[in-house]
Amino acid sequence: PCRLAPDTWQGCVDPCSRLLSCFSFPCRYFRWWYKKTRIEKKSAFIDLLCAVPLQQIYGCPLGGIGGGTITRGWRGEFCRWQLNPGIYHYETVIANQFTVCLRCKGQTVYQQVLSVERPSTLQGWNWGYCGHYAFYHALYPRAWMVYELPGQNVVLTCRQVSPVIPHDYKDSSLPVGVFIWEVENGKDEDVDVSIMFSLQNGTGTKEDRSGGHWNEPFAFEKDSEQVAGVLLHHCTHVNPFTLAISTREKAGTGVTHLTAFNPTGWGREVWQDLLQDGRLDSPAGKSSLTEKGEVTAAAVCASCRVPARGHRTLELALAWDMPRVYFGSKEKLHLRRYTRFFGSGGDAAPALSHHALTHYEEWERKIEAWQKPILENSQLPSWYKSALFNELYFVTDGGTIWVELPPDCHAEDLQGPAGAGLSHLLPVLREYGRFAYLEGQEYRMYNTYDVHFYASFALVMLWPKLQISLQYDIAVTVVNEDVQPRQYLMCGQTAQVKLKNVVPHDIGDPGDEPWQRVNAYLMHDTADWKDLNLKFVLQVYRDYYLTRDSLYLRDMWPVCQAVMESELKFDMDNDGLIENGGFADQTYDAWVVNGASAYCGGLWLAAVCVMCKMAEVLRDAEIQQKYTDILSKGKEAFERMLWNGKYYNYDSSGSDTSSSIMSDQCAGQWFLGACGLDQGEFEVFPKSHVVSALKTIFEKNVMSFAGGTMGAVNGMRPDGVPDTSSVQSNEVWIGVVYALAATMIQEGLVEEGFRTAEGCYRTVWERLGMAFQTPEAYQEKKVYCSLAYMRPLSIWSMQLALERRASRAPAPVQSPQVPIHP
Repeated sequence: PCRLAPDTWQGCVDPCSRLLSCFSFPCRYFRWWYKKTRIEKKSAFIDLLCAVPLQQIYGCPLGGIGGGTITRGWRGEFCRWQLNPGIYHYETVIANQFTVCLRCKGQTVYQQVLSVERPSTLQGWNWGYCGHYAFYHALYPRAWMVYELPGQNVVLTCRQVSPVIPHDYKDSSLPVGVFIWEVENGKDEDVDVSIMFSLQNGTGTKEDRSGGHWNEPFAFEKDSEQVAGVLLHHCTHVNPFTLAISTREKAGTGVTHLTAFNPTGWGREVWQDLLQDGRLDSPAGKSSLTEKGEVTAAAVCASCRVPARGHRTLELALAWDMPRVYFGSKEKLHLRRYTRFFGSGGDAAPALSHHALTHYEEWERKIEAWQKPILENSQLPSWYKSALFNELYFVTDGGTIWVELPPDCHAEDLQGPAGAGLSHLLPVLREYGRFAYLEGQEYRMYNTYDVHFYASFALVMLWPKLQISLQYDIAVTVVNEDVQPRQYLMCGQTAQVKLKNVVPHDIGDPGDEPWQRVNAYLMHDTADWKDLNLKFVLQVYRDYYLTRDSLYLRDMWPVCQAVMESELKFDMDNDGLIENGGFADQTYDAWVVNGASAYCGGLWLAAVCVMCKMAEVLRDAEIQQKYTDILSKGKEAFERMLWNGKYYNYDSSGSDTSSSIMSDQCAGQWFLGACGLDQGEFEVFPKSHVVSALKTIFEKNVMSFAGGTMGAVNGMRPDGVPDTSSVQSNEVWIGVVYALAATMIQEGLVEEGFRTAEGCYRTVWERLGMAFQTPEAYQEKKVYCSLAYMRPLSIWSMQLALERRASRAPAPVQSPQVPIHP
C-alpha cells in the first residue's frame, strides 16, 4: 500500500499562467468567460482564470461507479464532494468525524476526536489528535487508517472499503462506503470501546443553510440481519438526496444515535452525552425542519466490550441516495444505474446501508482475489503496484455518471436523425446503461475522446461492458451532425458544432445536457483534428481483440468505414499518409504540427492496419484490398519522410523543431502491440526502428530531463534540450508516459519502461503531494496543469503489456472470423 506522508512538497505552482501562455487568444477567451460565468452564471468548461488550488490533502474516495463520490483526506477529513454529476465542491466539513470513547470499570478514561484539526466550531469536543500516532495507507478501492491511542495501549485500525469490483455491474454502481474498525486491546483488563460517526446534513456548501432539511432515525432488517442509524434528508429543489450513517447490529454490539445537533455551535451536548456512558441518547422521532441559515447534523455510535489482550470489530457505513438527477440544463431526468437494483423513489438509503454492511466481506474477497496476483508478484516494483490500483480512483471520482435508459426508450430515440443502424445499440445500453466521465475535474467535458483513447485500457480490462457502451454512444454521434454555428476561441472563426461522419471531441458538459449536445470543447473546431477518427477505429479493434464481442465488431464496422473515409481527405497528395494542417490539430492542442507527423501519421497507419484486419475477420475482401494498398503506400511514405536513422521526426515541415524527439511518436505501435498486430505480416513499423526510437526517447526525453527522475518530457531537441516551441512540448504528460512505458515493455525494454514510469509516480504521488488528483501535466519546475485528470488511467496498458509478455502467447495472426449471418 501507498503511505502518504504529511511532509509533502509545498512549492509554488501556477496553473493559470501555464494555460493562458499557451494560447494567443486572451481577449477572446476573457469575453467568452465573462459572459458565461458572470452573465449566464454558469461554469466554464475550462476555467483558465479560476483554477482549483492545489491542496495536498486527498486520500481514497468513497463510493462505487457513477453514483457520486465523497473523498476522504489522508488525515481522515471529508473534503471533496461530487454528488451532483460532474460538479465538484472542495469543502472540508469539520463536523464529519469519527470519535473514540474508551471506558474501563464503568468510567470513561479517554475520549478523542480522531482528527488533528483544531476548528473554531464544536470547541466543546476534544480535538488535536497527535498525528505522530496515526498512519495512512491506500490501495484503491480500500484505505487503512491506524491510530495508536497515546497512553492507552489500544490500537484502532479503520479499514475503508468501496464496492469497486472488476466485471461487476451491480454492486460496483452503489453509492456507499464501509468503515470496519478493528480494535486491539493491549491492556490486561477489558475495555468498552465506542466509535461515534458524526455527519453534517449536506456537503458544506451554502445549500446546507437553505432550510427545509431534516433527519430521522431508521432501522432496516432483511434476512435476519439488522442495521440502524440516521437518515439525513437534504431537500434541495434540484437533485435532492439522503445521506445515511449506520452500523450493523449484532451480538455484543450496542447501537445508539443522536438524531440532530447543531454543528456550528460548541457541541457540548453531544460530547457530554457520549462521555457519560459511551452511548448516545437515541431520541425517537424525526427532527424538525431546519430554518433558513440553520445547519443540522447527526451521529451514530457503535459500542462493544473488548476483552483483555483481545480484539473486536465494529462496522459502520455511509450511503447516499440521489437516484434521479438533472444535468445543468435541467431538461432531461436521468436515473442512476443503482436504481435498477434499489429503486428510484429516494427511499433507498436504508437498503443501501444494509446491503453494504452485509456484503462488504464478499467485496473484499473479490478485491483481494483481483489484486493479490499483482501484489504478490515479486518482479513488480512496489511503486508500480501502488500506482496501478490507486490511479483507478478516477474511474469513480472523475465526475463519473452511470445512468439507466428510460424504460420507454426506443432504438430510434438513440440512433438520432441520421439513423445509426447499430442493431445492438439498444440491447447494450438497456443492459449496461450509459457511462461517462470527465476529461478532468477541472476540464468539464464528458468522455473527451482523444484522452479516453489512453484511459480506455482501464475500462476495457476491468469493466469491458462500460467501454462497449461508451463506444456505442460515440458511434451514434459519429453519423449525426449538429449544424448550429458557433465561434471557436483559438482562431475566432465560426463553424458548425458537429459534422457528420466525424468523431466528436466529447459528449457534452455536465452543466448542459450531455449526450444530447456534444462537443462542449470550444478551443478548436475538432472536425479538422487528425486523431479522433483514428482513435475510434483503433479502439474498436482493440475492444474486439480483448473481448471477442463479434456483434460489437459487426455493428461498428460501417462506422469505422465512414470515419476512415472522412479521414482520407487529409491525405492531400495521395501517398497513403495523412498530413497535419499547420495548427495544433490533435490531442496536443497547443503544439503546432505541419505535414506528415510521427504522432498522427503513426496513428493513421495503425488504424489502416486494423481496418485490414477487421476486413479480414469480417470477410470484406474489397475493403481489405483497399486498405492494404493504402497501407503499403503509407508505410513507405512514413519511413521516407520521417525516419532519420535514430527516431521518427516530429513532423516533415522542415521547421526549426521538426526534428524534435516526441515521446509519443510510437503511439500507433503501442496500440498495435496491445492488439497483437505488431509482428509478422501485420508489422507496420520496422521493429528495429521502433526499438531505436524508444531507446532514443529513453536517452533524451527521460534520462536527459531532470536527471531521469520525472518521466519523459513530451518534446526534446536532438542536443538534449527540451523543445520550448510550445508550452506542451516542454511538459510531461503522465498518461502519455505510462503509455510510453507500456510500449517499451511490449518491445522488450522492460527496465527502461519501469524507470520511465517511476519518475512520474515519484513526482506526483510523493514529491508534489498530488495523491488522488494526478494532473494532466507538469513541467520541471513549479508548473502543473489540470488536477485529477483522465489520461493517467493508461497505466493499465502497462499491465496489459506485462500480462501479454508473461503469457508468452501472442495473439494468433489469424483471428476467428465473424459469421456472416446475424
